[in-house]
Parts: sequence; C-alpha cells; structure tokens
Amino acid sequence: MKNTSNTTGNTLFLTQAAVIAALYLALFLPFQPIAFGPIQFRISEMLCVLPLFTAAGIPGVTIGCLLANFIGGAPLPDIIFGTLATLIGAAGTWWIGKQALPHGKQLALLPPILSNALIIPFVLKYAYGAAELVPFMMLTVGIGEILAVGVLGSVLMGVLEKYGTLLFRPRQVM
Repeated sequence: MKNTSNTTGNTLFLTQAAVIAALYLALFLPFQPIAFGPIQFRISEMLCVLPLFTAAGIPGVTIGCLLANFIGGAPLPDIIFGTLATLIGAAGTWWIGKQALPHGKQLALLPPILSNALIIPFVLKYAYGAAELVPFMMLTVGIGEILAVGVLGSVLMGVLEKYGTLLFRPRQVM
C-alpha cells in the first residue's frame, strides 16, 4: 500500500503557499498607490506573520511580493531586492517562532520590519532615484512596516492564535 501522508503534506504546503501568495497580491493591488516610494505602506506585509503558523508562509509571502512588484511595474532591482527583503523577514519570523523564546511571537515581528527598513531605502535610492537621504527613508519605510507588520500583523496574529487551528495544523516544520 502506498503511503500518501507525505503527498498530502506536500499538497497542503503548496496549497497554503499559493493561497498566501494570492492573498498578498489581493491586499497589494487595491492599495498599490501607497505601496511604493519613500513613504510607503504595504498592507499586504501584515501577512509576514504567517510563518509563525505555517512554514508555507515563507514561500507564500515571498512569491506574493514578487508578483506584486512585477505586476506593479517595479524596476528589476526592486523586484529582486524587495522580494529578498520579504523573504529574509518571513524566514526570520519563522526561525524566531521555532525557537519558542519568551515573548517570541512579539520578537518574530522584528525581522520583516528590520529587513525592509534596511534594504528598501537602497532600492528606492538606486532603482528609483529617490532624492531623500537613505537614513530618512529607513525611518519612513520602517514606520510603514511597523504599521503593517507591527500593528496589522499583531491583530492578524491575535486572530490566528485564537482561530488558526481551523486553517493551519499545529506548527509545521520546514
């Protein structure tokens, strides 16, 4: 008899990643005008908390960001490095969540905020020719990430802590 549990697990992982990518894009598109530039706010970045609940959140938000940047008409450096910033943030969130640290869930919000605040200003400077100083853009991008990940992501995390088992199995390991 063939063991289908691994196939089922892979299918679930891929399905969750695809749904997360689609959600990222769906949350990005209506708010595209405020998603680019030195002062930006990507509501879709709140999904960077999902790796706390499923490892599928890592490829999910990464592919969602890649598609959003591509469809949004971003230049190639933004498509590459903006997506990389989201990947680093999502992987960091997953890793911190895996450590079971005291206050780990709150600490897990930091990687997406920091990776975007440190990487995106250079993308804005060199890919878009932004005139603002990099430290100023670190501040403004960081504030946007604090609002998206720190505030909206915390709300999402609270809802998922209560109802997440309806959507996700207990912590899936990659």
